[in-house]
Amino acid sequence: MVTFLIGVALLILGYFTYGKFIEKNFAIEPDRKTPAEVLQDGYDYVPMPKWKNGIIQLLNIAGTGPIFGPIMGALYGPVAYLWIIFGCIFAGAVHDYMLGMISLRNNGAHLPELAARYLGKVMKHIVNVFSMLLLMLVGTVFVTTPANLINSITPSWVGVGVVTLLIFGYYIISTILPIDKAMGKVYPIFGAVLILSTLAIGGTLLVQHGGAMPNLTPATMQNFHPGGLAIFPALFFTISCGAMSGFHATQAPLVSRTTTDEREGRFTFYGMMIAEGVIAMVWAAAAMTLFDGQTLGEMINAGTASLVVNEVSLLLLGSVLGTAAIMGVIVLPISSGLSAFRSLRTIVADYLNIKQDTITKILAITIPLYLISFFLTQVDFNNLWRYFNWANQVTAVIALFVSTRYLYLKDKNYWVTIVPGVFMLYAVLVYIMSEPIGFRLGLTPAAYIVSAILSAALLWIFWESGKKQKAQLDPEHALLNDDLPIGTFSSNG
Repeated sequence: MVTFLIGVALLILGYFTYGKFIEKNFAIEPDRKTPAEVLQDGYDYVPMPKWKNGIIQLLNIAGTGPIFGPIMGALYGPVAYLWIIFGCIFAGAVHDYMLGMISLRNNGAHLPELAARYLGKVMKHIVNVFSMLLLMLVGTVFVTTPANLINSITPSWVGVGVVTLLIFGYYIISTILPIDKAMGKVYPIFGAVLILSTLAIGGTLLVQHGGAMPNLTPATMQNFHPGGLAIFPALFFTISCGAMSGFHATQAPLVSRTTTDEREGRFTFYGMMIAEGVIAMVWAAAAMTLFDGQTLGEMINAGTASLVVNEVSLLLLGSVLGTAAIMGVIVLPISSGLSAFRSLRTIVADYLNIKQDTITKILAITIPLYLISFFLTQVDFNNLWRYFNWANQVTAVIALFVSTRYLYLKDKNYWVTIVPGVFMLYAVLVYIMSEPIGFRLGLTPAAYIVSAILSAALLWIFWESGKKQKAQLDPEHALLNDDLPIGTFSSNG
């Protein structure tokens, strides 16, 4: 219990200390006009209040990631707490804040457009591929997981297939609505359900099982995974949304288009990632406390982490309140799935230069995307999750390198983004070299050495291209796109 309480306290403290430092380093401009004010279109660019933007951002980034990931991460034991706490404060929340604020300064542009501006035009095509792949996988995973959860609390005759079609129906309707109608009206209700269910699970866990909650000590500072999976790099992919996730880089631009004051950024982007870290701590603690590693592993293998969610909710809260808590979990993937498809639609439209100004044009992109996703729901969930994990963290690396280049060109402290960026770059290379979805080298010296060489080479290319880009800036004004008034430069985002 002590580790859990200290961990939550550190996350909150991180928001008020390191979050403030990151905000100061970015150098916000409170009087600067935002895209929501200058580019209002009544659809994507719509001014909304701070509290509503915060709830939308939290629900967009959460999905089942800060629940399913920590549950599976709990297999490693209390060491998983470290990645949630420090990964969230020094990597994930920084990642979310920087991408959200850079997008805010660039007409609400998505990651591919930002990559083109700060890393070069070739990167736009590479990042588009990764972004589209990631969002398609996220959307599909976040259809499959709520369908399984809903099916577990509905009559047997309903079936997963029927629930899946109903979720797709909701997505299609919501995708074609303006953001303040699709999310602004419904998400506050979803947010209330999420917050209350998280408090209920966490509070009951502390009261009923506080003494049994595992603590991080010298004796427990080891790998308890029953399958023997190595902590590096697997843990850093298993727990992503609760610590750092590239998916968030695809979601921040949605809210950057509805924000009306740069002072809101720390609460909306950094703060909501901290909130997600708290959710991750609750579910990791619940999984570790209520089940031994072997039982937890068997439950995950039998029904993904959704079976664990059901058991935790019912054990702690009983049938009525437990079902309500399950509903709180269900709203996460449904809301994130919707935002994933909405982001995917706009990225595809931008890439193909199809202006989204009529229902016909919106549906022309939306329907094919949902058909592809429905086909993917028939694929084994565990395989989807592996590909999602890798694509997710590759996207995080790209977002961190975009942020680093931005800070470097602005003569700001770029170590805050390059350190987690290089760490995750090495992790994604080791992962793809060792895993069955990649080069199948296993966790051998060859995998580590090749990954280190590739990391160094990519970092050198990044550094040299950055020096060249900076040398080409106006020596007197060093104008970057974000130094210009909103709307005075072209943006496909």
